Amino acid sequence: MSKLGNIGARLYRGEVGYDFVGKRKIWYGISILITVAAIVGLGVRSLNFGIEFSGGAVFTTPKTSVSAEQAKRTAEDSSGHPAIVQKLGDSTLRIQVSDLTPEQSRTTQAALAKKLDVPLKNVNTDIVGPSWGDQIANKAWTGLAVFMILVVIYLAIAFEWRMALAALIALVHDLTITVGVYALVGFEVTPGTVIGLLTILGYSLYDTVVVFDGLKESAKDITKQSRFTYSEIANRSLNGTLVRSINTTVVALLPVAGLLFIGGGFLGAGMLNDISLALFVGLAAGAYSSIFIATPLVADFKERDPQMKALAKRVLAKRAAAAAKAGTAGEPQDDTQAGADADDEEAGAPAAGVVGQRSQPDARGRGGRGRTSGKRR
Repeated sequence: MSKLGNIGARLYRGEVGYDFVGKRKIWYGISILITVAAIVGLGVRSLNFGIEFSGGAVFTTPKTSVSAEQAKRTAEDSSGHPAIVQKLGDSTLRIQVSDLTPEQSRTTQAALAKKLDVPLKNVNTDIVGPSWGDQIANKAWTGLAVFMILVVIYLAIAFEWRMALAALIALVHDLTITVGVYALVGFEVTPGTVIGLLTILGYSLYDTVVVFDGLKESAKDITKQSRFTYSEIANRSLNGTLVRSINTTVVALLPVAGLLFIGGGFLGAGMLNDISLALFVGLAAGAYSSIFIATPLVADFKERDPQMKALAKRVLAKRAAAAAKAGTAGEPQDDTQAGADADDEEAGAPAAGVVGQRSQPDARGRGGRGRTSGKRR
C-alpha cells in the first residue's frame, strides 16, 4: 500500500504519468467497439423482461418435497411458456411464468396443485398485468431524462458546457454498455434492474466530476503561460486523480461483486442478480469512461477553441526555439524541457537543469592586498 501511495503522490506532482489524452484515439476506438457489440447484442437477443413488464403470474407453493426442476417442467408443460423457479428458505417454491392470460394462470395453478398433491387454494397465485410494468418503465424513463437535464445544467454552470457535453456522452456510453451486457447475459429485467441503472449514473458521474474539478483548477489562467497546452494540463490533472479513481472504484466493486458472484451465483439467490449485475457493469464502465472518455473529450472540445489554438502555437514555437538554441550549444533537450527552460529564462531564473555555482558580483572597494571586507587602514 505504501508503494501505491508513493505512486499516487508522484502522479499528483507530475513526476510520472501516462499520456491518456495523447492516445485518446485508441480509447475512442475501444469504446466504439464495445458499444457496437452491446448494441448488436441488444438487437440480437433483446432484453428478457420480467412479468412486471410483460405481464404474467407468480405462484407460491406451500412447503413441499417436490424439486424445483420438477415444478418448472410442470409449469412449462401446462402454460406453454418458460418458467423461472426459485426455492425459498422454508422449502417453498416461487414459480414465475410470463405472458399468461387469466385462463392459463388457472390451468397452471391446477397443474401445480396436482403435482404437489395439495388443495388448489394452497397454491397462491398473483397475476400481474403488463400495464403496471409500463408505468414503471415510463417513470424510469422520466427519471432518467430529468437526471440527464439536471446534470447538464449543473455541469454547465459549475464548469462549462464542454465538460457538461463530455459527461453526458460518458453517461450514455455507460448505460449502453450496461444494457447490452444485460441482453447478452440474459438476466431478467425487473424493477431492481431499473434501480441499478439509475444508481450507476451517480457513481459514473462521481469520478468524472472529481477529474473535472482538478482540471478546472489546473487550467485557471492557462492563456497567461506558454509552457503547456490544454491537452497536456488535462492529462496532468487526470494522472493526479488516477489512483484516487482506481481506489474508489475497487472499494465500490468489492461488495457488488460479492452480491453478484457469491449471493447470486454460488448461493443461488437469483433476485440479487437483477441489481448487482447492473451495478457491477455500470461501475466498471463508469470508471473506464471517466478516465479514457470524458477528459479526452473535453481536451478535444477545448483544443478547437481559438484561444487554445493560439496557446498551442505559442507553446510549440517556444519549444522549437529553445530546442534550436540548445542544439546550437550542443546540448540535446526534449521539447518539454526546452519549453520549461524558455519559461524560466523569461521569468529571470536560470534554465531548468543548469547546475553550477552562481557568478558573484565583483567586490567593490577591495584593496590591492585582496582583502574582502573591513575598513581601510
